[in-house]
Amino acid sequence: MKYSKKSHAWLSYVLLSLVVVLLVSGCATIILSSSQQVGISSSPTGALVTIDNEPKGETPIVAKLSRKDNHIIKIELEGYEPFEIKTTRGTSGWVWGNIVFGGLIGLAVDAITGGMYVIKPDQIEAELEKKEGSSFLYQKDALYMTVVLNPDPSWQKIGNLKQLEK
Repeated sequence: MKYSKKSHAWLSYVLLSLVVVLLVSGCATIILSSSQQVGISSSPTGALVTIDNEPKGETPIVAKLSRKDNHIIKIELEGYEPFEIKTTRGTSGWVWGNIVFGGLIGLAVDAITGGMYVIKPDQIEAELEKKEGSSFLYQKDALYMTVVLNPDPSWQKIGNLKQLEK
């Protein structure tokens, strides 16, 4: 069989096109990866961060989260109301380039790995609120108490404070 320059050029073009399509498939995964870093902070700092029921550290922290899943993030600090947020995932703009250049193979790769998604919000700032009511903390031969002037009527009364006379 005889090859002409024209058939050789056509074959080279087809092979080059196939290589480009294979390299570009999974475009969003290549650009974004299958995980995303999410910054988590709180005021006050030093609160325990739990993601999907697994402790991850104390605020401030940067957590590496899988793009293909939604996540439940809890931020807790003793004496403060707990903070909880559920992340959502949105479609990345890179998916459009993937549809054009990567076709169905690239779209399938990105869907399986999560590369076609972005996690929202990508920054979490929890303003922790003090718990209402009385509380105490015992440390090294000292007892620290917090007292409220207007208690909730549903609370159980356990004692009264009385001013000592001089």
